Amino acid sequence: MVKRLIEGAGGRAWTYREGKERALFVVEFASSFVKAHHVVTRSDSVSYARGFFDAEGGVPADPQDPPYIYFAQKNRKDLEELWGLLRLLGISCGRIHQPSVRADPDYWRFYVSHSSHIRFARLVGSWHPRKMRILEQMTR
Repeated sequence: MVKRLIEGAGGRAWTYREGKERALFVVEFASSFVKAHHVVTRSDSVSYARGFFDAEGGVPADPQDPPYIYFAQKNRKDLEELWGLLRLLGISCGRIHQPSVRADPDYWRFYVSHSSHIRFARLVGSWHPRKMRILEQMTR
């Protein structure tokens, strides 16, 4: 689906399976495709946040664990832009921080505030099968 969306917007993309035994498929495309597109509308912001969450976000692996939603990656500037977009969508987020400076000084993370979990789940959501199920449970 992602490959078709990219190709439909005039880009080139390819898919491959990650490992022989894993049910994980990767879609790759040139970074120049992303740089040519800009987040302009509210719908763009929601779509961007969903894609970022599906690729770089996290929820508990075990649905019985206390709920949390976070974003993490090495590019702090990208996280700052996403943090700002989420705030504009009315989603409260914690501060951007380094989980462990000793383990990886270039790794950054922020959490979606507990008070915004339902709003995030309903507005942004996820297309990732496991994350989608966890977010659906958060809205019950």
